[in-house]
Amino acid sequence: MRIGLYPGTFDPITLGHIDIIRRATALVDRLVIGVAINRDKGPLFCLEERVAMIEAECEALSKATGTEIVVHPFENLLINCARDVGAQIIVRGLRAVADFEYEYQMVGMNRALDSSVETVFLMAEARHQAIASKLVKEIARLDGDVAKFVTPPVREALLEKLGKTKS
Repeated sequence: MRIGLYPGTFDPITLGHIDIIRRATALVDRLVIGVAINRDKGPLFCLEERVAMIEAECEALSKATGTEIVVHPFENLLINCARDVGAQIIVRGLRAVADFEYEYQMVGMNRALDSSVETVFLMAEARHQAIASKLVKEIARLDGDVAKFVTPPVREALLEKLGKTKS
């Protein structure tokens, strides 16, 4: 069984994340969405909220693709998480050259820790390349419309979390 791990903070999950998840399902039999417990980033949504959003967003996608998608919170090294879930592949989404520079360093470190786990990069679709969770939260905080960047349920959760009313 080919198992892939797609790690991230997903605070919140965006259409860019969903695009990478959808495309990664063509590469593996089981896709584990690794939700990083990164206290240093100070996520807007708690771990349980992020996990619930991801599970809700991926349920139909799993059925449509026939790929098992599971959500797995983790707080250890990414390579250890990959071992924990039996992943042979780490899936990473790239938006721009700046992403590649960071990811290139991460691949080198992960390969030094465990050369049996490969990293696969998927370029974000052109219409999703500018989407970043951090920017989505900032746009919503400043009363901008995030409907182009997240699904309606995620938009509602984001506005509720920020104490905003739907427009």
